[in-house]
Amino acid sequence: MTLLKLVHGNENLDDDHIKDVARRDRRQAADLVIRKYRDPIFHHASYILKDYQEAIDVTQEVFIKAMRERRFFEADFKMKAWLYRVTSNLCFNLRRDRKRRAAILETIPKAKKTEPAQLDTVFAGEQQGEIFHAMERLTENHRKILMLRYYSDLSYAEISEALGIKLGTVMSRLSRAKSHLMEAMTDPRVVES
Repeated sequence: MTLLKLVHGNENLDDDHIKDVARRDRRQAADLVIRKYRDPIFHHASYILKDYQEAIDVTQEVFIKAMRERRFFEADFKMKAWLYRVTSNLCFNLRRDRKRRAAILETIPKAKKTEPAQLDTVFAGEQQGEIFHAMERLTENHRKILMLRYYSDLSYAEISEALGIKLGTVMSRLSRAKSHLMEAMTDPRVVES
């Protein structure tokens, strides 16, 4: 396969081919990695953060970290799993920080709201929001595994690598997470502990 074909056929680009290119030209390999994974990583970050601009920032940070990772283009390095793991970690760190800031801001007296909420805005996200709302009531481990499997479409083996857990743990945790999500969607009082 020629380098020209690799550059123009990114959707079929194999990680091993990118690693071969890296042996000759690391900068070209970095470009290929970004072209291949930019959209999936952005969508993964968007799903977790629910904020377009933060997802863009996280996506950029992930690729910066990838290019600084000296092992990234080594033969046995799992590029895809590493990218998703770093993305997840950065996103969940941002969400945790966001919650901390919100808790601090709640201690500050709030000004009275002068404009009523726009109902069309509230209803626009209601259907999609139901799943997000139900997932918020799950543990972080259950949210991560559901998101990696069903939103990012990672295999059990890739999830195992991304989360650093055994394959059997992936299967049992995924099963429990699906159960708890279904309960949370049918019973708003359910909160997974």
